[in-house]
Amino acid sequence: MVKEFKENFIFGVSTASYQIEGATAEDGRSPSIWDVFCKTPGKVYGSHNGDIACDHYHRYKEDVELMAGIGINAYRFSISWSRIFPEKGKYNPKGMEFYKKLINELNEKGIKPVVTLYHWDSPIWVYKMGGWLNRDSVKWFKEYAVKVFEELNDSVKLWITHNEPFCASIFSYYEGMHAPGHKNLREALIVAHHILLSHGAAVEDFRKFNFKDSKIGITLNLTPSYPASSSKEDIKAAFRSDGYSIRWFLDPVFKASYPEDMKEVYKEFIDGFDFVSDGDLRKISIRNDFLGVNYYSRELIEFSQDSELKFRKIHGNFERTEMDWEIVPESLYDLIIRLRKEYTRIPIYITENGAAFNDRITKDGKVHDNKRIDYLEDHLKKVVELNQKGADIRGYFLWSLMDNFEWQHGYSKRFGIIYVNYETQERILKDSAIWYKDLIKKRIIE
Repeated sequence: MVKEFKENFIFGVSTASYQIEGATAEDGRSPSIWDVFCKTPGKVYGSHNGDIACDHYHRYKEDVELMAGIGINAYRFSISWSRIFPEKGKYNPKGMEFYKKLINELNEKGIKPVVTLYHWDSPIWVYKMGGWLNRDSVKWFKEYAVKVFEELNDSVKLWITHNEPFCASIFSYYEGMHAPGHKNLREALIVAHHILLSHGAAVEDFRKFNFKDSKIGITLNLTPSYPASSSKEDIKAAFRSDGYSIRWFLDPVFKASYPEDMKEVYKEFIDGFDFVSDGDLRKISIRNDFLGVNYYSRELIEFSQDSELKFRKIHGNFERTEMDWEIVPESLYDLIIRLRKEYTRIPIYITENGAAFNDRITKDGKVHDNKRIDYLEDHLKKVVELNQKGADIRGYFLWSLMDNFEWQHGYSKRFGIIYVNYETQERILKDSAIWYKDLIKKRIIE
């Protein structure tokens, strides 16, 4: 059956500042928590870092040219906070200049700029003052956000406050996998709260600008949990896993509350929720213009007596990507239906979806990434089906424009539709880029 995308459906690509920009010590930028994390032995694969990354800071014109060639409708990128405020209260116009030039380039080529204010790279000065554990971080983030709104004004039509608060809190402060690498549940919950609160504060200030046609929202990574069996224990464990990664973020944003069942779970480990002040949840649940959803995979969950939160992920039978993530497009379908039923009717953008595979350049100088094409095609088919059921998904941003620094995995995982030779910085369009170009032009999936 032919699946067709509407004329106004946005086909985009996504990246993040630390993963592609490089130029970490240029034009006044100060270090971020990721600069420090990368230089901590044993934290990042091969001790890789973002010092050069894809050198996008110097090659942005070439990269925009490549996007224009593919026919990309929109480019989602993030701004490096430490380029804009390298020190507390000290604005750096030179850092902003880069983003202004990038945005001009995009607008000239008819590519809609989509700006993410925070994609995990806190300035080190913020961290030294307590980082997201310090309630003042809400104030600092707000100051940064307001300055960006003022400077970029209405040259940007789509704004995202935060990318994946789950990763910036739970993954970074409890599981210890991301910068700054702490392992403390109470800290993780405080960080999550302050990040969500700073989202509310930034949206509140954004509204004061009365930008014409500009919209703002937040991006959550939502990985559905499914019970490994029909046993009561596994069903309960899967619900707990869902509370841990999904409901703890969706509920405050859309229901002005934290899930009661999870508060009970967490009370075993932390002494209460004194970090939540009166009025906080009202601020967090401020009206968004859209919701960004990052979806990659699902999780299969079983009860585990040995794990602190009494659940663990296990392997299912689906094919997996290089990240060892199952390929389950049906779960994206389930997820969006659930969001519509339980949470919100505001427009949705899929702000990230993609896959890492073991890409190689063949003798003909090309990269034949058929598995990636299959992955993207199967997920985009679900997007069309959902829209046919009235799901109101306005756009799809593929992760990622190009291979880049994949956080704790360094440069060992390739997600891009453009291959990057990290030695020479040569860019090669993979077969998936050519496939995407064709899809954008035809707006049809067979």
